[in-house]
Amino acid sequence: MTEILRYAAFSANPQGGNPAGVVLDARGLDDTAMQTIAAEVGFSESAFLIDRGDGSSDVRYFSPLAEVPFCGHATIAAAVAYAERHGTGTLTMSTRAGPVVVATTDRDGTITARSTSVPPRSAALRDDDLSLLLATLDWDALDLDPAMPPRVAYAGAWHPILAAETRGRLADLQYNMAALGALMAHHEWTTIHLVWRQSATVFHARNPFPPGGVYEDPATGAAAAAFGGYLRELRLIPLPATITIHQGDDMGRPGLLTVDIPAETGTGISVSGTAVAMPE
Repeated sequence: MTEILRYAAFSANPQGGNPAGVVLDARGLDDTAMQTIAAEVGFSESAFLIDRGDGSSDVRYFSPLAEVPFCGHATIAAAVAYAERHGTGTLTMSTRAGPVVVATTDRDGTITARSTSVPPRSAALRDDDLSLLLATLDWDALDLDPAMPPRVAYAGAWHPILAAETRGRLADLQYNMAALGALMAHHEWTTIHLVWRQSATVFHARNPFPPGGVYEDPATGAAAAAFGGYLRELRLIPLPATITIHQGDDMGRPGLLTVDIPAETGTGISVSGTAVAMPE
């Protein structure tokens, strides 16, 4: 019988962070079975591991609606669950986006996982696409922070990045889920990464996720890695840098993501956080 675990990633509290389903032994499960399990779990994503026995695992990620190439919070959740059963160390996860190295450490009984992304990159967001995205979110161009230009960023999955001028604009998130989902499906965007810069190294974020069948993702590791690459590429922060991202506060599931940004162009971005088992 398949054991299905439930962990909250980027939080030490089961009531915070982003819930993920985790199957540490997915041998024998085909695509249909994994999709069915993800839909039954109902979280934004679930991770399915096939352990190779050499310190590496093949990993597949499914939302309740479809497979996604990479998911940061489910990676953190799976790595912590794996470390609790097999000990801390380094695990290489072979994902459809490429190899992701995850290191786990134990400090006073709390396990932290540090995931290093595939090389990030970003691309321009066309003016017509930006206008349509803003309209779908019920935002205006005047709502944007002019110091952080809109762009589409990648570190395993693609995420448009929009920076709000004020915390209040970020807090007021109301959009048509069907319309935004259709726009995102057309461009193969995974989430929309909405951010507000509190200080030089502290950010707040929200991530609409209609392609996954949920209104909002509480803590998004893949988007955080893509955002780190965006900051480096546009030289919006002194390098190397460590930033923190607060996410989930506006939906009652606070989480904390730590993002390490190396100075070297083309190197992966590391995203760290804790995870905790959730009650059945």
